[in-house]
Formats: sequence, C-alpha cells, structure tokens
Amino acid sequence: MNEHVMNDAIAEAERDAPKLGKNTLDLGVVGNCTTAALIDRNARLVWMCFPRLDGDPIFNSLLGGESAEHGFFDIELSHQVASKQRYLTNTAILETILEDKDGNSVRIIDYAPRFKRLERIFRPAMHVRRIEPLKGRPHVKVRLRPSFGYGGVQPQKTIGSHHIRYTSPDLNLRLTTNAAVSYIAAEQSFVLDRALYFALGIDEPFDSPLLATLRDFEDRTVDYWQEWVRYLSIPYEWQGVVIRAAITLKLCSFEDSGAIVAALTTSVPEAANSGRNWDYRFCWLRDAYFVVHALNRLGATRTMEEFIRYVTDVAADLAVDSDSGLNPVYGVLPSGGLDEWVAEQLPGYRGMGPVRVGNAAAIQVQNDVYGSIILSAAQMFFDKRLPIPGDEAMFERLETLGHKAARQALEPDAGIWEYRGRKRIHTHSAMMCWAACDRLARIAQTLDRPGRAAHWQGEADRIKAAIVEKAWNPTLGCFVESFGGDALDASLLLMPEIGFLPPEDPQFVATVEAIERHLKRGPHMMRYAAADDFGTPETAFNVCSFWYIDALVALGRVDEARERFVDLLSHRNHLGLMSEDTDVETGEMWGNFPQTYSMVGVILCAMRLSKSWEESVWRGW
Repeated sequence: MNEHVMNDAIAEAERDAPKLGKNTLDLGVVGNCTTAALIDRNARLVWMCFPRLDGDPIFNSLLGGESAEHGFFDIELSHQVASKQRYLTNTAILETILEDKDGNSVRIIDYAPRFKRLERIFRPAMHVRRIEPLKGRPHVKVRLRPSFGYGGVQPQKTIGSHHIRYTSPDLNLRLTTNAAVSYIAAEQSFVLDRALYFALGIDEPFDSPLLATLRDFEDRTVDYWQEWVRYLSIPYEWQGVVIRAAITLKLCSFEDSGAIVAALTTSVPEAANSGRNWDYRFCWLRDAYFVVHALNRLGATRTMEEFIRYVTDVAADLAVDSDSGLNPVYGVLPSGGLDEWVAEQLPGYRGMGPVRVGNAAAIQVQNDVYGSIILSAAQMFFDKRLPIPGDEAMFERLETLGHKAARQALEPDAGIWEYRGRKRIHTHSAMMCWAACDRLARIAQTLDRPGRAAHWQGEADRIKAAIVEKAWNPTLGCFVESFGGDALDASLLLMPEIGFLPPEDPQFVATVEAIERHLKRGPHMMRYAAADDFGTPETAFNVCSFWYIDALVALGRVDEARERFVDLLSHRNHLGLMSEDTDVETGEMWGNFPQTYSMVGVILCAMRLSKSWEESVWRGW
C-alpha cells in the first residue's frame, strides 16, 4: 500500500475514535445470539438476562442504582488505578486490562461460546471469563452476586468441589471454575498467579475437562467471528466502525426463533428523570426490518432468512377477512405475552425508575408494520444468492398482509413513535402501507402474475394519491407528520429510502428544509419537537440523525453529510457502540443499549458516504 493510502487509513482511525469520559453507558456487549452480557470499563458484568435475551436479568446492577450490592460479577483489583478495554479483532470477545498503583496488571477475557459443531451453531446459555496475570503479583477478589426475580430474590448458594450453585424456586445457575471455590464464595482476596477460568450457565455439570474445553471454546469462538466478518461486504472507509456495528446487530438476534430485539436492556431512560423508560428486549417488526436491511447490504443474509421464518410464524393465523391485525412488537417467541408491569425492587438506571418489564406498545395499532414485513421479505424474490428464494406460496402469504395494509393505510394509528395518548392518520404509516402494496406489485411481476401486479399497483396508486393530497400542508409548504396536521417528524426523511418520492422531488426538498429548521439541533436530529404524553422531548433520537445524513446524500450535499457523520461517530462510546438517544447539549448517551436502530444508521451512512475501493486502494497501487 502506498504512503498516501496508508496515511488516509491512519487519519480515518484517529478521526473515528469516539470521545471518552462523558457516558455512563461506557459498556461493551458480549453474546452469542442466545444470551448477552453488558460489561463496564472495569470488567464488571452489570447486565445479563438468562437463559435468553428477554429473560430474568440475573445481573442487573445497571438498574440497581448507584450503590447496588447485588446483581453483578466483577474482578476487583486491589489499589486499581487504570483500565483499558478493547474487543479482540473482529470478534465479540472483550478484553479488559486492569492495573494497580504498583504496576501489577491483570487481563480479563469475556465471551459467550459460539461456533459450528456437529453441523449446527453451538450457542449455549453460558458466559465465560478468563482472568490471568499480565505483570507482577496482582491481588484480586472475585465477586459473583447474581440476583433473581428482577432483583427481588437473593439465591441460595451451595458449594461443590469445583463449582458453586445459585438456586431459587424458579431459576438455577452453576459456576464451574478452576479457582479455589472457597475464596470465590467468601469473596476473599488472593494473589493471581495463573490463568483462572469461570463458566457460568445452566445448572449442569461439565462433562469434559474444564480448562481444555474452555480454551477450545475460546479459540473456536474467535475463529467463528473472524470468519463471519471475513465475508462481509464492507465499505473502504470506516471499516472498523461498520464491522463493530454489524457484530453488535448480530448479537441482538435471537437465533433460536429468528427474532431481532430492539436493544438488550429495559428502562434506561430516554432522558434524565423523564419517565420515558421502556423495555426493548422484544422484536419490533419495524426495527427488525431496518436491521435486516443493513445486514443485507453487508451480505449477511442469513439473519434475514431467519427473521422471515419468525414473521411467517407471526402471520400464520392472520386471516384476510379477520378484524385482527399484526401487533407492532412480539416476544422473542411470538406467542409470548408482553403485559407491562413495574419491577419495584429495582430503583432504575442511576436511580431513575421505573423499571418496566413488558411493553404496552404490543397492543397498539401501528399500521406501518405491514410494510416492514413485506419490505423485509421482498429481497427473497430478487436476491440470487439465496438458496431458497421466495415462491408463489410465500407471495400468497404476503398478500394476506397486503390486504391488511391496503385496508389500514388511511386509518388512524399510534404511529412510528408509539404515542400512547392519541391516534392520527400518520404519514409514515400510510407510506409504509403504500410500500407494502408497491412491493407486492413488483413481486407479482417477477412471478409473472400480471393480474395480481395490476391489483397491487392500483392499491399503491390509491394510497399515494391520498398521501400527496392530505399530508401536504400548503401553508408550511411541506409534508407533515399526519393528515391535516401542522407538525413535523423525522420519519418523513425516509421518503426516498422506501421509494415513495425521488430525492430531487421539490416537495421532498422542501420537507427536508422544513425539518432542518424545526428539528435539527447541531449535528443531531429530534424525532419531533411537539409535546407528547410525557412532555417535550429533551434528547435527539440517534437514528433520526442518520436519516438526515442519508437525506443530505440523496440531495447531493455530500460534504455536509460527511461532516455530520464524523461528528456523530464521536458520540459513540469507547468501544464504538451507541444507545438510543443523545443529549444535544452534553453529548451524553441515553436510552436502551445497544440500540439496533442506531447501529443500523452507522452502517448505512458509512456505506453511502465511503469512497469506493477502486478510487481509494486499487488506483493507489
């Protein structure tokens, strides 16, 4: 590689490095598409649901207030003065190095096993830690304090020769280790003079030698992730940024069913003391569509195929002539209930409760979901890479959803932002119903079904005409968030993205300019500015900032888009992850974490803005 290309790569790394020291969500995520854990800068495991992504948070100190005494797993180094943290290259394996005042140091490796075994992906409900001395004779204390029942149950502890069991009437855990279990149980400090291994998972004994097994698990997990990354079609610029975002999106998929959760946490508030605390550990059909779209752009199509399997189960019993419709959100198992309740025993993130379990949005009417599913599935009919493409039977199942979309397109709903106190005919919801009919017309053409193509094109034209007439505000000179309304919201920026209008359309250009005037806050974009059920929004919704960048690119304002993208990247945490929201004054992260919407925005903007490989590398050689 010649000198100027190498200098470009160095400049990119320096430019993309996130700013530090402003986020209490400086957390890494480790997982395997069955479980996931969040780990802070000092290697404290502060959040982990068990035995799956939406399960009981056995480690819950993230929501336990400032002085949580339970709900964590940490390695305490005596007289610690510094820590460093990174992911092993192109993996979901996290390394933390702690150093004490005398220069002694310890390395901690965290991972969840994931690799191919017996022609399947091995992904047990297990978290593995390896700790080893790097320098000197570090004194450490291992503190393992799970709590069950959303912090309300302290488990019984029983000690075996090489394991500790944590038991309750509803849940049992087993820690298997080569450390002295008496020291671990008593939280006794000791000199770390060799590598120690800790495997935490379901209450089953190891049936193979511990050290050899966990060494093999780690090596094979490294190989799995690096092989997965090897086949991603990444852009030339921001490669590390995109790789980390892609791995994070993968970790938010529950592979057993194909569901994709919106985030791994519940009740991290959207803003300080706002009460906007929601449980995001479920599958929003809308959010999952965006994840599938981003991973497809990278060439990771298997997640889409698994998600289509999931939504096929969701929609299987939806009859054309039934009054029932799709819910906007489902559990990782589609039949699971999402009744919302408050876990009173947890004080909340930084003491800012309530901690909600379940989500009442599941019973809302959000008409855009039909478009989300059909847009997700449409690639099955056009992507020649897929071994099992879409067929007539799938098309007919999608038509059932299309009939619902055509019927609901111009009906009031709660909208993309899930208003709890009102219903309107939301422009974005109507556009997504249009997209559902439009894509069905295209699929029918591909399948040589001209009659069905004409039908669906007619429905799409009808819906589009209504939107153009009723969502346009002639006084403001732009499209607005609901029919006959006068407010703006950032979802209108998606018009070119879904193909509703070309970016050069004067009506879209005018709408972007109006959104800039009303919703832009520095490099950030509010989703809306009007008061809702909880007052006036205080933080920017990160994905809206990325939608704005996409709109700028579509309008040809590429230099401005690049500048804003680089600024937004600086608001990631030290490991390159993002939550849902950003304080527009301080840059602090808020909202559930890591947020799939935000990581999708990172990927799609990077792919649109990056120089091509040809102009950046090949011509420089």
